[in-house]
Amino acid sequence: MSIKPEIQKLRDLKEQSKLGGGQARIDAQHKRGKLTAHERIDLLLDKGSFRELDAFVQHRTTDFGIDKNRPLGDSCVTGWGTIDGRLVYVYSQDFTVFGGSLSSVHAQKICKVMDMAMKTGAPVIGLCDSGGARIQEGVNSLEGYSNIFLRNTQASGVVPQISAIMGPCAGGAVYSPALTDFIFMVEGTSYMYVTGPDVVKAVTQEDVTHEELGGASAHASKSGVCHYVAETEADCLFLIRILMSFLPQNNMEDAPYRATSDDPLRTEDELDTIVPDDPTKPYDIKDVVKLIVDDGNFFEIHKDYAANMVVGFARLGGHSVGIVGNQPAVLAGVIDIHAAEKAARFVRFCDCFNIPIITFEDVPGYMVGTAQEYNGIIRHGAKLLYAYCEATVPKITVITRKAYGGAYCVMNSKSTRSDLNLAWPGSEIAVMGPQGAVNVLFRRELAALEDPEPRRQELIQEYKDRFANPYVAASYGHVDDVIEPSTTRPRLINALEVLQNKRDENPPKKHGNMPL
Repeated sequence: MSIKPEIQKLRDLKEQSKLGGGQARIDAQHKRGKLTAHERIDLLLDKGSFRELDAFVQHRTTDFGIDKNRPLGDSCVTGWGTIDGRLVYVYSQDFTVFGGSLSSVHAQKICKVMDMAMKTGAPVIGLCDSGGARIQEGVNSLEGYSNIFLRNTQASGVVPQISAIMGPCAGGAVYSPALTDFIFMVEGTSYMYVTGPDVVKAVTQEDVTHEELGGASAHASKSGVCHYVAETEADCLFLIRILMSFLPQNNMEDAPYRATSDDPLRTEDELDTIVPDDPTKPYDIKDVVKLIVDDGNFFEIHKDYAANMVVGFARLGGHSVGIVGNQPAVLAGVIDIHAAEKAARFVRFCDCFNIPIITFEDVPGYMVGTAQEYNGIIRHGAKLLYAYCEATVPKITVITRKAYGGAYCVMNSKSTRSDLNLAWPGSEIAVMGPQGAVNVLFRRELAALEDPEPRRQELIQEYKDRFANPYVAASYGHVDDVIEPSTTRPRLINALEVLQNKRDENPPKKHGNMPL
């Protein structure tokens, strides 16, 4: 049966659109170890689910002879598809066309899918691989970025927004990913910076490579811009699929439930001995989390940044939860500027999208010193306090060992609207550690003794017996129950079931003034 000419023409144009900048440039992309825009989408989405939009769009610029090269689709592939059967919108920048540079029509294509995502309540995933603004279009290209930034801001807290940096992302282009919820990068092939190495050299005389300035490892460990680093592009796209399994479609839905064979009544005797008897000895809070959550699966976020605070997603009884925990194995779990910001952003994300927050607390206090004070630990620490106070999702805290001073208040204490506060029997809840408290309270008495150490130790033990235990806090109702560590999993799952219809709200207002 012969094909009608108009149908054949349609097929030919669609094939032409898929070639982007042509086979030679596709081959060059592959030689760099990078996939094409279409290949990335095919790996990200369920097989055969992608429906492309605007495949026939062409740029309209005539300056600098660019009108002689008008590839179909321009430099971006957009549309929708599914991940695990759930709708997502996606845009994938095509580096084979003008280096993926953003033209006004490129921006219009992205804005179209973002508008559709907001209307239909589905996540947006951006696969970024672009040389930045298209110089030939001048201010029109910059206006294109502004239109995207506006939509990123409007979509924030309405639908999840994920960015994957699959190549260069420089200049104004970095601010769209920065406005999204999570940023993924690929080792060795992706980088982000406001200005490149050449400009840095000219202005500051610093010699720095692309990788050193804005590579995945730099942003994952130093700046905190990147939330997850993948070894390959395929790994990156697979990790995004995993992340999406924990998230709802929008702010009006609950996160997806996933049935598990892990017994909700399971107890773990190992938890009874996991915290060392010596309060100065570290342990790994991630070991605690993995013993409690479904099947030991913990999807950690921001692993290499501010490692003294741990955040990530897991499931309890099949339900998605956000995990926040002090990490005693790093800096004794103190809260510093980076840790406060990291946790605050994560808490606010969970609250945006109806994901209950489980806090594992073992915190000796805030980081001290002039570097922290001069750089604003007061202001930055207040961000975490603000985030917890503002959050209306179910909030549960488990105090595993130390809960001292202002840091006790900040880590989801009872008076910041925590729904359930549990403590393990060996936990210490006080204004400060026993030794510091004794040195302050009995300074004159100890100074008058020739050998103050025996009396100091006696006073420290008295302080521990009287204050540094969970029962004083429990007697005032600041801790709801003291539990055996081995029973933590069933207690948390039961609490989540009790709290599933929780309703809480903040006073009517345009928005609060968070201490940014």
